[in-house]
Amino acid sequence: MMRARAKRLWGVGIAAVLLIGAAALAVTALRQHADLFYTPGLIAERGLPDEGKRVRIGGWVQIGSIEYGDAADMTFIIEDGSGETVNVSYTGITPDLFREGEGVVATGVFDAQGAFEAENILAKHDENYQPRELKNVDQATS
Repeated sequence: MMRARAKRLWGVGIAAVLLIGAAALAVTALRQHADLFYTPGLIAERGLPDEGKRVRIGGWVQIGSIEYGDAADMTFIIEDGSGETVNVSYTGITPDLFREGEGVVATGVFDAQGAFEAENILAKHDENYQPRELKNVDQATS
């Protein structure tokens, strides 16, 4: 027969093991789905991320750097004002806001040669952005 104190001790021990297991699963899941963010300057300072590791590269699309290839293939250069750049290749349809000189975040991986292959592109707009429909409303009311 177990004493009440021993039962409580076993209960606390089992709860602690379950809590540690849940924390370990959460940390493992976050590591697999967390994409680190880099800028070209940060990459030059710290070096390339591990080959095949999924990362995000952010900056501005260098003016005059967009080159279209076959079908939906394209290449462009991301810069961040530090003088460093990252060459990006991408296959797919770009967002409507993707333009030279505008902000962009590309998610993808570096290969063994240091080339960045983007899987997804997000185009950013400045804080003055206003949808076309609302711009017409503002002009009509002012």
